[in-house]
Amino acid sequence: MEFDTIAAISTPMGEGAIAIVRLSGDQAFDIADLLFRGVGGKRLKNVASHTIHYGHIVDPKTEQIAEEVMVSAMKGPKTFTKEDVIEINCHGGLVSVNRVLQLLLNNGARLAEPGEFTKRAFLNGRIDLSQAEAVMDLIRAKTDRAMNMALGQMEGRLSKLIQKLRQEILEILAHVEVNIDYPEYDDVEEMTHHMLMEKASYVKKEIEKLLQTSQQGKILREGLSTVIVGRPNVGKSSLLNSLVHENKAIVTDIPGTTRDVIEEYVNVRGVPLRLVDTAGIRETEDIVERIGVEKSRQVLKEADLILLVLNYSDELTSEDENIFKAVEGMDVIVIVNKTDLDQKIDMNRVRELSKHHKLVTTSLLEDQGVDDLEEAIASLFFAGSIEAGDMTYVSNTRHIALLNQAQNAIDEAMQGVEMGTPIDIVQIDLTRTWELLGEIIGDSVHESLIDQLFSQFCLGK
Repeated sequence: MEFDTIAAISTPMGEGAIAIVRLSGDQAFDIADLLFRGVGGKRLKNVASHTIHYGHIVDPKTEQIAEEVMVSAMKGPKTFTKEDVIEINCHGGLVSVNRVLQLLLNNGARLAEPGEFTKRAFLNGRIDLSQAEAVMDLIRAKTDRAMNMALGQMEGRLSKLIQKLRQEILEILAHVEVNIDYPEYDDVEEMTHHMLMEKASYVKKEIEKLLQTSQQGKILREGLSTVIVGRPNVGKSSLLNSLVHENKAIVTDIPGTTRDVIEEYVNVRGVPLRLVDTAGIRETEDIVERIGVEKSRQVLKEADLILLVLNYSDELTSEDENIFKAVEGMDVIVIVNKTDLDQKIDMNRVRELSKHHKLVTTSLLEDQGVDDLEEAIASLFFAGSIEAGDMTYVSNTRHIALLNQAQNAIDEAMQGVEMGTPIDIVQIDLTRTWELLGEIIGDSVHESLIDQLFSQFCLGK
């Protein structure tokens, strides 16, 4: 498959030590040789693959030096895109790197679309679709655990398992076809309902195993939406600052200081939290604060985890009780804060209200109880099972939806077997299962979906 030659800046824009401009395609070496002036007049087309060379980038029309560079020359197919690839290492600065990119575009290259380098790796058979999606997961990973999960998917752990399941289904379908088309062959074992049920049960069991990891995988990939709620001045902003380990939120003794929703990503024992500090929930006449309170109530409905903060030095109020009612049935950790002050809260009542929730006491002013809180968060969602390094985690929403559909299709096939439906009819649902699993790795997927997926990538990747 031949494509035109593309170019893009592959490092973040801004000042830095180095910036990289990447070039990929059949004309990569020809275009680079037009601009590159190496020591001794060497041409990149003649150098050994996967070597790096010092020189200058010049404007070929004027021979004026544009930038001092180190150029990596990599010949396909042993590259990320399986095409010829040139990477130009420039000084990190907006002017220098844009000048080099513009010279490439003026001399035959086209500006790459977002994610087009990874898209070419997929289209050229270097990686499958699930591995391509893992590239973006790796870039966006917020914790070591999330990064390790993305690396496992990039290495093809999920792909190999999906391919194995598809092969199992393919063998069943082939066996059924032989029985139907060549019934006269005595040496071919007949595919019975019992045999089909046995094979289908195995495939279903493996799909269920993958789906069991989906909640943990999705949390690692997207972060756990965690909302801090409570009455004003119970220590919500102090809690945010303690978990983030820096002062992101304004902390004062004045109730109602936090008027809006503050969001921050934080790593808690390897669990990425999308942490949201909300305006204190209470009845108020202040119009701005009232808007913040309404936003808090809305965010509450969308949360995966609630951190409900109470004040150890205040009596429980009807507002506290109403917050407990609002979070009923959700994953909640109750935090009784300000234990360094005199006790006024009724802890027996708190325990009664928290009987279905974890309860932690803290003194954020004295940095006490934060470790207990972090442990409670980690154990609530992972209970240590995330440490199993040999597990294959499913984290992508698209993959989870396709696995659920595949599970439904295999269920229908098994129900057909139990009802005594002819095997050639049952194979329709088996074929559907095979196709759905293929969509995960890109073996059977519509071109518009591929374009949509890769458009979400950053430019230059």
